[in-house]
Amino acid sequence: MANDWKDRLGTVYSTNPDFRYETDADGDAETLAPNKQDLRVQLDKKQRNGKKATLITGFIGKEEDLKALAKMLKTKCGVGGSAKDGEILIQGDFCNKVIEILKAENYKVKRSGG
Repeated sequence: MANDWKDRLGTVYSTNPDFRYETDADGDAETLAPNKQDLRVQLDKKQRNGKKATLITGFIGKEEDLKALAKMLKTKCGVGGSAKDGEILIQGDFCNKVIEILKAENYKVKRSGG
């Protein structure tokens, strides 16, 4: 995967024989252990047509680990949601339940205003 052509779309190539292609990204960040994560849980009503959503921010790690955590939370709450850019969105007001679930999984979690 180190030579994936999709990563090079839009790149101008050099005729220099010593040129080495380097990407800006270091790949996915290493996922921190649950007890090292500092997650924030808040109720979010912005731009949701008046509907409430529980927003979990502060996750540091790989996208697939974020999605796995989101899937577990959605399953335990019995609702839908999404995960991207280090944030998990759970449909509905499940702040207290999400905090309990995350604490049971050894995550450091705090409720923040929102």
